[in-house]
Amino acid sequence: MELLPEGQTNNTQVTFEDQQKINQFSTLISRKDLLSAELEEYKKEKDYLDDLSLEIELIDEDEKLNYKIGDTFVLLKQSDIVERLEKDVEVLDKKIEVLESQVEDLDDLLTSLKKLLYAKFGNAINLER
Repeated sequence: MELLPEGQTNNTQVTFEDQQKINQFSTLISRKDLLSAELEEYKKEKDYLDDLSLEIELIDEDEKLNYKIGDTFVLLKQSDIVERLEKDVEVLDKKIEVLESQVEDLDDLLTSLKKLLYAKFGNAINLER
């Protein structure tokens, strides 16, 4: 079964090493997709915490509010909640930074694999989405 356009043939042989590179490319794409999805979730959570911080700062400092820790709600002063939110945002920033770094590293690996595979197979391989 030919998947190439009519009139074109593919005479390129796929070696074991080539197949390993193609498999590695596929694995890296899957890993990048997972990391990107996780990164988006962390960014949404950070945006939510930023919005929450702004809202809580408008409340009177001595007023106590429910703050969720795990599965439990605890009454805390507004100032304590602001401190906790700042720490949570810092933790999320670090997680986001790590994930962004990992995605960049994967992009570099994917780019180098693309160059190698396109150099050998040309139009006979499609690595784009």
